[in-house]
Amino acid sequence: MSVIEQKNSTQVIGLQNIPTKNLKPNPHNPRLLFDEEDMKVLRDSIKKVGILVPLTVYKDSKTGDFTILDGQRRWTCAKELNLDSIPANEVAEPTLVWNIITMFQIHKLRMDWELMPTALKLELLINEVKDKNVHRLSVLTSLNESLISRCMKLLSFPRKFQDLMLDPDPKKRINSDFFIELYPILHDRNVNSFPWFKKRQLHDHVTVAMLKKYEVKGIKSITDFRIVKQYINNAVKAKKKKEISKLFKEFTDEPSLTPDYLNIESARTASNATKLTQDVDKLLVRLKNIDTEQYYGQNKLWEKLEKLSIIIRDVLKKLGRGNEL
Repeated sequence: MSVIEQKNSTQVIGLQNIPTKNLKPNPHNPRLLFDEEDMKVLRDSIKKVGILVPLTVYKDSKTGDFTILDGQRRWTCAKELNLDSIPANEVAEPTLVWNIITMFQIHKLRMDWELMPTALKLELLINEVKDKNVHRLSVLTSLNESLISRCMKLLSFPRKFQDLMLDPDPKKRINSDFFIELYPILHDRNVNSFPWFKKRQLHDHVTVAMLKKYEVKGIKSITDFRIVKQYINNAVKAKKKKEISKLFKEFTDEPSLTPDYLNIESARTASNATKLTQDVDKLLVRLKNIDTEQYYGQNKLWEKLEKLSIIIRDVLKKLGRGNEL
C-alpha cells in the first residue's frame, strides 16, 4: 500500500491519563515557534478549567515514552503548571514518513504557522519519499500547492538565512514573506545575466544587502521587490540592459537607495506606450465589430466616442500627424 493510500489509517488504541513526565515533543512537528503571548492565554485557560481536549500520542517502541502528535502547546503549559498527568488518545506508532504526514494533517486547519519550520519538515519528507512533485506532495500532506511552492522557495536559501526566520523572538524574526518576495529577483533571467551578478555566487551578497536595505528603510515594504523587478523588466524591454545592470548594482551596494532609483524614465515611457498600444488595439477591434444599429440609442457611448475623436485629433496635430484629419 502506498503512502497516499495509507492516509487516515492511524489506529486508535484508547484514551488514558499519562504522566506528564512520560511525554516528549515530536521531533517532526512542523510548528517549532510558539509565541509567548499565545502561550500565556492557553496557560491561564488550563489553570482555570484544565485540559479539555486530550492530546494525541503514540508510544515510542525504542524508549517507551509517549511522543506527542497533537498537543505540544497543551503539554508545555501542563509542565509549567506542574500537572501530574494529562488526558491523551494513544494511537499506533507511525513510520517516519507517516509521522510527518500526520503532523501536517493534524495542524493544517489550525492557526497559521511560521512558514520556515513547515518548509524544513517538508524538506525532510521530500528526502524520505524521494519526490519533489508539488501536486503529489499536496495530496500527501493536505497542504495546498501554493503553500508547498512557497516552502520550496524558502528551501532554496542557505541555512544562515533560514535561521533568521526561526528566531524565537518574534521581534527579531524575519518574516518568510521577505524571502519569498525577494526570490523572483534573485532568480530573474535578466538579473542573472548581468555581468557583475554571477548566478548563485552573488545571491548571498544581494540577499544580505536587501536585508540591510530593509532595516534602514531603503525597502519600506516587502512588496517593493515587485517594483524593483518591474523596473528591471521595463529597462530590458526598452533595450537599456547595460544601464539597468549598473543601476541595480548601485542600488544593491547602497542601503539608502529606494526602488525609484531604478526607474529609468525612457524605460517607463516605453512600458506605458506598450500598455497603451495594447488598450488601443482592443478598442479598435471592438469598434470595427460594433453593430451601429444595435447601439443606435446609446447616446452616452456616442458622446464618449466623439470626445475621444477630438482628443485623438488634437494629440495627432501636436505630433504633426493630424493634417489629414
